[in-house]
Amino acid sequence: MSTQGLSIPALRVGPRPKALVATLSGISRDRPSLSSLLLTTLAIGIAVLDVWLVIPEDAPTYSLVFSSIACAALACRRRAPFLTVLATIPGFFVGWSQLAAMIALGFLAYRKGMHWQTWVGAGLVVACRFVLWPWPEMLALDWRQHVLDFIYGLIVAGMPVVLALLILARKDLARRLAELDASRDRERRMHARAVRADERARLAREMHDVVSHEVTLIAMQANTLECAKTPDDVTAAADTIRQLSTRTLEELRSLVGVLRSSTDEELPAPQLTDLGSLIRDVDVPVRLKVENVPETLPSQVSAAAFRTVQEALTNVHKHAPGAAATVRVAVDDGALHVAVRNDPPCQPSRSLPSGGHGLAGLAERALRLDGTFHARSTDDGGFEVRADYPLRT
Repeated sequence: MSTQGLSIPALRVGPRPKALVATLSGISRDRPSLSSLLLTTLAIGIAVLDVWLVIPEDAPTYSLVFSSIACAALACRRRAPFLTVLATIPGFFVGWSQLAAMIALGFLAYRKGMHWQTWVGAGLVVACRFVLWPWPEMLALDWRQHVLDFIYGLIVAGMPVVLALLILARKDLARRLAELDASRDRERRMHARAVRADERARLAREMHDVVSHEVTLIAMQANTLECAKTPDDVTAAADTIRQLSTRTLEELRSLVGVLRSSTDEELPAPQLTDLGSLIRDVDVPVRLKVENVPETLPSQVSAAAFRTVQEALTNVHKHAPGAAATVRVAVDDGALHVAVRNDPPCQPSRSLPSGGHGLAGLAERALRLDGTFHARSTDDGGFEVRADYPLRT
């Protein structure tokens, strides 16, 4: 059904008067809940029951009136807690509404805490219990009875205040515990994100080290194959490409196997003892110097040293074709020192892709092992990579 040509008039809603909005919001905010109404009803009922059980038959009318006012005043305990306490004092002083005054004082302490109004209300309740009415009966009592009345006054005023403060302390403790749990949850999430980020970076470094070197060699051999002039040269280059491709697939397959595994198996990592095969495979003239290197090294340090040499020789392939390189590996002052330096390129640089992640990965490896990493251009136009890895005992 087409709606072309039809116009639907917009509904116009006039602005709501601000006074009406304020009134409605105030009603919804101040409207007591069902639990509050039930609690108020229960408090008034208990206070009335307390007066009814202790009031004598010949009680004066004014004492009954003040006691009734004290009980009814509990209905305003939420809006005006201090005024509610003041309204219960006459009924407690000349009547029998002691429990109403205690309830009002307790709610005042709950709402105000250690406020001056709480202490004033508590002092008035103590005075109502200590100063008796009518006066002639109070003056006829001996000092022991006055001390006893004062002690009971402290108990009557102190019990609701202490209970209210305990409830406030419990609420504050519950709030602090909730904040602590939320903070711990945030810390756990942040730690989990940091662990995942570190794991992703580690996997990225391993994938780069495995793929970059082998694929660079394959690219070099492909260039050799393109320039081959005799069938024997073509066959040799193709055989080398096939061997490199097979080896690359095997390493990638082992990496994928570790990623698919549900165990904490470590990623396969070469060691410094594999430097001989690495140098034989690269198409770069290499001078290798090994000094004071023990037969056994920490696995992570040995793998990092191997990856440093591998990445440096791969960069020589890419950026300095025809240049010779010097690799020096030595142990001195409790650290393993690796340095790879190449001469200036003898041929134009080959246009191979490079994202700059290799040197960044080597720097991250050194940082993880509390070592240092430096890469710089030399004065003669070459390049030097140095890494130092401390040997922990």
